[in-house]
Amino acid sequence: MLQSFKISEKTRHYLDLEEQYGAHNYHPLPVVLDRGEGVFLYDVDGKRYYDFLSGYSAVNQGHCHPVLVQALIDQAQKLTLTSRAFHNDLLGEYAAFITNYFGFDKVLPVNTGVEAVETALKLARRWGYVVKGIPENKAKIIVCANNFHGRTLNVISFSTDPSSRTDFGPFMPGYEVIPYNNLPALEKALQDQNVAGFLLEPIQGEAGVVVPDEGYLAKARQYCEDAQVLFIADEIQTGLARTGKMLACDHEDVRPDILILGKALSGGLLPVAAVLANDEIMLTIKPGEHGSTYGGNPLACKVAMAALTVLQTEKMAENAAAMGALLRQELAALASPHIGTIRGKGLLNAIVINHPNPEAAWDLCLALKENGLLAKPTHGDKIRFAPPLLINASQVKESVEIIGRSLEIL
Repeated sequence: MLQSFKISEKTRHYLDLEEQYGAHNYHPLPVVLDRGEGVFLYDVDGKRYYDFLSGYSAVNQGHCHPVLVQALIDQAQKLTLTSRAFHNDLLGEYAAFITNYFGFDKVLPVNTGVEAVETALKLARRWGYVVKGIPENKAKIIVCANNFHGRTLNVISFSTDPSSRTDFGPFMPGYEVIPYNNLPALEKALQDQNVAGFLLEPIQGEAGVVVPDEGYLAKARQYCEDAQVLFIADEIQTGLARTGKMLACDHEDVRPDILILGKALSGGLLPVAAVLANDEIMLTIKPGEHGSTYGGNPLACKVAMAALTVLQTEKMAENAAAMGALLRQELAALASPHIGTIRGKGLLNAIVINHPNPEAAWDLCLALKENGLLAKPTHGDKIRFAPPLLINASQVKESVEIIGRSLEIL
């Protein structure tokens, strides 16, 4: 399919450079981008695209949001990094801001999402030993099948995706994998007194935007509380207004024991992530027992506060709820025989492609690119549709028109 679309000499130049000098651990669409603004991206030839991936939900606030860019510039001209060997004038301000924003006692600032996941798992194990009284080296974490929490060696130890695990062993012990959205399986696994935590995505993103049954999160949270087990919510992709609430857990009024944030915490400007918990959990780790050179750097603190402020002041959660409903409605109205399923919450959505060709989703994404919309398949037959949260109704309708036109190639 790729050969049927013309690639400019300028685009080919950049693709060839990556092919020759870059590691081959990704399979991107053949588009080379050099500018972004709001819901749009532009390639090196000046062509405009709707961005329907948002950097895997890192660009919720839109590309190069002026408030965020100004915060970055102002702070970059003043102080960017001190390490945690010293205090800086923004870390305390940021800590107070984000803990009040989400209602926790403490924050542990880190850089990337998977670093935040690793930090949360360390916290859960330490809490299990120090507070719950689990025997040494016996702590277990329950996780869900088809999860995606990152690709470090520890995290892929409990992945069920062969592409993440094959030829990377041996793996870290201490995890039990249960089916997602299955309360009886969780109830059974929680009978083990050595379980310290239950880690899950409130909506499974990489698996294809799998939304659990209504009530699942609230009941799972109650099961964990009854068993004295920490409920750990990975809201790296689902959080920060993406699903129509500030957190996906908010749809069921669930408050996790440990909250993991990343991606849109910087609006796509630089890596920023965070782990939030109350004192009983967070203060089990003492000075010198965990750290991060860039974690809590002044540049990240300044941008993160701006990113969180913009989400609220511009009512992006409310817009995500309304535009997500419109998007799913318009997709259904296409009545395409090639769309088997439409699912999602807010502006985290996916379609499942119904077509005998196993490459149909990839081919459709190539056609979408040609027609001015960027999206990416996941797990073969699924395509996520997750535009920046400032998209408006006319832009949603134009995007769906592009999707409908592109489906004609199948």
